[in-house]
Amino acid sequence: MAWTKKYLRVNLSSGDIKVEDLNMTWAAEYLGQRGLATRYLVDEIDPTCDALGPDNKLIMTTGPLTGTNASTAGRYSVVCKSPLTGAVACSNSGGYFGNELKTAGYDMIIFEGKSPEPVYLYVEDDTVELRSASEIWGKSVWEADAWLHSAHQDPDLKIAAVGRSAEQGALYAAIVNDLHRAAGRSGVGTVMASKNLKAVAVRGTKGVGNVKDPARFKEAVAAGKKVLADNAVTGQGLPALGTQVLMNVINEVGALPTNNMQTVQFEGAAKISGEAMLEPRKSDGKPNLTRNAGCFACTIACGRVSTIDPTHFSIQDKPQYQGNSGGLEYEAAWALGADTGVDDLDALTFANFVCNEDGLDPISFGATLAAAMEMYEEGVITDEHTGGQALKFGSAEALVWAVEMTAKGEGFGKDLGLGSKRLCEKYGRPELSMTVKGQEFPAYDPRGIQGMGLTYATSNRGACHLRGYTVASEILGIPVKTDPLESDGKADLVKAFQDATAAFDSAGICIFTSFAWTLDDVAPQVDAACDGEWSTERLAEVGERIWNLERHFNQRAGISAAEDKLPKRLVKDAAKVGPATGRVCDLDKMLPEYYKARGWSDDGVVTDEVIQRFNLPA
Repeated sequence: MAWTKKYLRVNLSSGDIKVEDLNMTWAAEYLGQRGLATRYLVDEIDPTCDALGPDNKLIMTTGPLTGTNASTAGRYSVVCKSPLTGAVACSNSGGYFGNELKTAGYDMIIFEGKSPEPVYLYVEDDTVELRSASEIWGKSVWEADAWLHSAHQDPDLKIAAVGRSAEQGALYAAIVNDLHRAAGRSGVGTVMASKNLKAVAVRGTKGVGNVKDPARFKEAVAAGKKVLADNAVTGQGLPALGTQVLMNVINEVGALPTNNMQTVQFEGAAKISGEAMLEPRKSDGKPNLTRNAGCFACTIACGRVSTIDPTHFSIQDKPQYQGNSGGLEYEAAWALGADTGVDDLDALTFANFVCNEDGLDPISFGATLAAAMEMYEEGVITDEHTGGQALKFGSAEALVWAVEMTAKGEGFGKDLGLGSKRLCEKYGRPELSMTVKGQEFPAYDPRGIQGMGLTYATSNRGACHLRGYTVASEILGIPVKTDPLESDGKADLVKAFQDATAAFDSAGICIFTSFAWTLDDVAPQVDAACDGEWSTERLAEVGERIWNLERHFNQRAGISAAEDKLPKRLVKDAAKVGPATGRVCDLDKMLPEYYKARGWSDDGVVTDEVIQRFNLPA
């Protein structure tokens, strides 16, 4: 619906709630969602503030296309300073919550301060109230969701909530909406819980409006949907297998990190793949995958809905896990599976259910557990630390035990909730933490996909694949094929992907559309929906401005270019199997080229010239 041009400001300390006008000058520069909310954050907090203190702010934000019938236009993001990294956090989620917030009449909600008691925010169009969450504090996301729906007697209420992991201070806790969609990375849920904010429940009935040129918008949206339908990835691969279509592919090219990134191929990959999710079980003849699912306005439907084998040990006497729920995506399957050496599909599915139920980022959890397993096998972590639970690579029992302990913040689960960096530091093996800026790696080994190494090292929110998914080019040939083992030219490729991704994220659409769309497909939709003229070139400029804004915030927060680095394992220890045999990541070669492409100084500082060119706040 383009911008509503209104947002909510909620002071949790005082209980005051205001409706304020959106800064349209900033909207013209940053578009919306990721970009616009970050601009507000930069203006309103001290970058050096305590991420879990009352001076940090939490912004739930939509894009101008959120709530329209543009494909995948149901996205929203959560922006704050991250407790995991100390850097800017922007975590993106799908489902239906973003649309509901938009149809209630708001582009954003800015939460500030800290409530003296647990509360939730109730929004029903113009009715906006803070209400007691005493009945649901200490409950899981699923329990809170059920209570809120019952209390309000409204099945159409859309809810985003935090679970027990966030309340217990796990530094990578997520905000879960619609039961199994999540703003999952960087600890945004931990920030929300630190403010004694349990949930946001929204009902919007105002509908879609404010589209600049409805007829032209309809044409642009139809054209975009056709491109998605005709594309092999968005029209066939993702609907059939979801992101799990990648498991066997990435393993075969020798870029599937295994056993805490000690190696690059996993013997059990086929057992936890998208194809495996379709195979009937012996116990009941049913597959792990029940069906695919789509978020609001999505024509791709990559989501998975799954069940666990009714005879599996993980769900005995646990009825809450015996029905359909959100199934494995590729990143979760990798982190819970290959990285921990576990090839038990049902154990992975159980762990994924628990991550949804209690709001844990499965990437950070799985990678942290993998680091713990390596330290256990080295004797650094012992049974005395774990209470007798062996933490061996490949142990499904260890995975199931660990996720439950971490979700509840009990015993060794409290240590796992620290994240890989702090866990490894605590036990004296910091070099075993596979992180950048304190955030755990996703599912692509940069020895086998060179561009992803540079992407990880320079990501503004710590190691992340969704800040510049060069896998599209290096493996899938989208929009052009580049050699994954070649580092030449990757600086420009990474920059182009990072800038374009920032624009996609700020429009309110899913980044998975970029498997088929370029900014040439996005621009006509934004231009028809929003005030002003929005060309491909302008969107690219917006994306570059956002990237520099985030970088500049991080520098003011004390994060220097010295943090643009990879663990020694990835730049010193060559891959021993697969096509990448003998290769390390050529980060030292790519990084200076990247700084030059960005127009930064030789030591990676955003220059005054760049600040002036993009009109960044000083």
